Amino acid sequence: MAGDVNALLLNDFGSWLAAFLQPTVLIELGAIAACVALAWGLAALLRRSLHLSDAPSILFGRKLFDGALFPLFLLALGYAARTAVMQWVPLAVFKVAIPVLVSLVIIRIGAKVLQVAFPGAAWVRPIERTISWLAWLAMVLWVTGLLPLILRELDEIQWKVGGSILSVRTMIEGALTAGAVLLVALWVSSAIEARLLRSATGSGLSVRKALSNATRALLLFLGLIMALSAVGIDLTALSVLGGAIGVGIGFGLQKLAANYVSGFVILAERSVRIGDNVKVDGFEGRVTDITGRYTLIRSGVGRESIVPNEMLITSRVENFSLADPRVWHSTVVSVAYDSDVELVMRLLGEAARVSPRVLADPPPSVSLSAFGADGLEFTVGFWITDPENGLLGLRSEINLAILTALREHGIDIPFPQRVLHVTGAPSPLTGSRPVADATSSGA
Repeated sequence: MAGDVNALLLNDFGSWLAAFLQPTVLIELGAIAACVALAWGLAALLRRSLHLSDAPSILFGRKLFDGALFPLFLLALGYAARTAVMQWVPLAVFKVAIPVLVSLVIIRIGAKVLQVAFPGAAWVRPIERTISWLAWLAMVLWVTGLLPLILRELDEIQWKVGGSILSVRTMIEGALTAGAVLLVALWVSSAIEARLLRSATGSGLSVRKALSNATRALLLFLGLIMALSAVGIDLTALSVLGGAIGVGIGFGLQKLAANYVSGFVILAERSVRIGDNVKVDGFEGRVTDITGRYTLIRSGVGRESIVPNEMLITSRVENFSLADPRVWHSTVVSVAYDSDVELVMRLLGEAARVSPRVLADPPPSVSLSAFGADGLEFTVGFWITDPENGLLGLRSEINLAILTALREHGIDIPFPQRVLHVTGAPSPLTGSRPVADATSSGA
């Protein structure tokens, strides 16, 4: 058996090598070059006509040759050229070119779908490499003629599972079919998500995010059912599995289920939306993403907090943007008691307006808030609409303007003071120390 296979492979390789030495190979190479040029022109024309940006795309990628559309065009044109050329000359180059193009299409589609569906995921890269190795291995086996022989041998390795007979070939083909179905489901869900989230902001973004999550979950569920059917698994057995999953959710996964349900409630009620400034469990920041299980909050200093959705439902949440996107902040200034109060209030109000982030309507307010131990305390209040950009820089800008204005008009900012009252003098005979009464007029 092995000798027959080796003889067959040698004969095929010899005939294939002899065909490569024929002058007609130049015709095939010219046809392939024409297909490459035409595919490049069609992809470039379509990309230019759609006015696409450099955002990640499955069909176009970031650059022209990076997406799946160029190899798809090239494969279709290659098949057409192969059909035309084989009427006139024996094929040699196309026997290698077509398997290479098929492998390239599979690799590009698999990699781009995973990159768009799961951006930034660490496990995407190993799966891309696995798809690449499997595709190129299948191409080599196809070109050398070993693929049908290996599949025939794998088909003979069989075992009985229940009332059906499975083989290694059936399992491999089912797994490949399942992977293809799931990739198509991810592709469709990613396209729908991009369509829904395009040019959406605020509350509309939250609702579209909820629809996108529900659509992806539904498509993946349908894809999983189709994949299990392709493998040959009896779907009636899933009823028992569903009951087991229900019991597991009821006991061990109740927190996880509560987070997913809370996520859909939040997105449906729009009590917390993407872009809102909130404070949860002492952490304040801007909501950047709402997933099915958690909400991502980013503070003004760059820290991010992953908050389970259940916490947003069951605990107290301060939403500074729900009714009004404007947020009030303040800074406190002390001046000497002999200062001109009206002048100080006017200067503080003008200093608060130096930053373009401070709203003109409502205008900044200045109030004499307290009679301090060292001087008069004024509270300068102002409104902003972008707290996600940070408050420390804004306060520093306003405080510097206040300090400059007070110094220009000779208004003192008092230092903390201490007063020591001595009630007696030391005795020259006894050398006893005086009794001192220390009082403080400042902290």
